[in-house]
Amino acid sequence: MSPVQENSRWPRVSKFTLSASAATVAELVTFPLDLTKTRLQIQGEGGSQQHGGNVQPPKYRGMLSTALGIVREEGPLKLWQGVTPAIYRHIVYSGGRMLAYEQLRESVLGRSEDGVFPVWKAVIGSMISGALGQFIASPTDLVKVQMQMEGRRRLEGKPPRVHGVYHAFTKIVAEGGIRGLWAGWVPNVQRAALVNLGDLMTYDTVKHFLLRNTSIPDNSICHGLASICSGLVAAIMGTPADVVKTRVMNQPRDSNGRGLLYKSSTDCLVQSVRKEGFFSLYKGFLPTWFRMAPWSLTFWLTFEQMRRAMGISSF
Repeated sequence: MSPVQENSRWPRVSKFTLSASAATVAELVTFPLDLTKTRLQIQGEGGSQQHGGNVQPPKYRGMLSTALGIVREEGPLKLWQGVTPAIYRHIVYSGGRMLAYEQLRESVLGRSEDGVFPVWKAVIGSMISGALGQFIASPTDLVKVQMQMEGRRRLEGKPPRVHGVYHAFTKIVAEGGIRGLWAGWVPNVQRAALVNLGDLMTYDTVKHFLLRNTSIPDNSICHGLASICSGLVAAIMGTPADVVKTRVMNQPRDSNGRGLLYKSSTDCLVQSVRKEGFFSLYKGFLPTWFRMAPWSLTFWLTFEQMRRAMGISSF
């Protein structure tokens, strides 16, 4: 039985569950690096760095300094602040993107019987599946970013904006309506499309290239090598959109849910480059890469082992 035929007989809910479970494991392991990355990206924007008309120098310089500062000033458990909505997000996002990509690869775009999937098809499939999964999961991503910044607000003497996941959801809806849950969805979806172009396309392409052209078998070594490549490419492709997404989602809003700092993701991009230079778009690149690398490694190894245990062919 071919991989296409074997995969098609498995219910979609089973594949969704496996993807969501593997993503949950990866998220728990690497979440402190995501918090570190978010804090670094927020530094420098107008809403958090101006005091008395003067621009204050960045509090943190580098991933290690940021992580140690959070542990020292807020406590070690704060490194996992916002992990609950992050897990909710990945249940929806990773479960959706993986299921969508596999369906596109096997049924819509078409992979040949010997497993060859052209790169151009992988590009299309990965970007569509990433954008779709992220659009559905955007409300949970908004809540996650806001909760990650609560520790910093308390240290600055500002009142907390949210007190938990449920309160964050209800507050956003009360201030901006249902549409407020999708604030920043454009840069969100743009980032997801780029990240999945790097992650899904690279992993799928590199893995099957290794299987076809080397003596490496379809095991954890092959999966690990492919995941390392996918994490690096995903970080390079996704960091600029991630910076813009984080700033747009974290900005204060008026009673109509409109942002007070940026009119759109394009406006945020232009302001960031004009005020802070092009490389401001790569703020937090190292923690992004250092997080994506272990996240990708943990996710793909867990995902492939779960598939094998369930009797589903390798991805």
